[in-house]
Amino acid sequence: MNFLKDESGQGAAEYILLFGGVIVIAIAALIIYQSYFTGQDFNTDEDIQEVRDCARGN
Repeated sequence: MNFLKDESGQGAAEYILLFGGVIVIAIAALIIYQSYFTGQDFNTDEDIQEVRDCARGN
């Protein structure tokens, strides 16, 4: 029954579980907030052209 007291590798397993939990939370957040980002063009063609025109001095 000496193998029951062997705790080597336990830390790695805990890190894997923690990392997996963080990934699950991140994916859930992306799914929940997906509606805020879809369909929104943050930089439209008109905005980019306006910046280029201002840089040229037009």
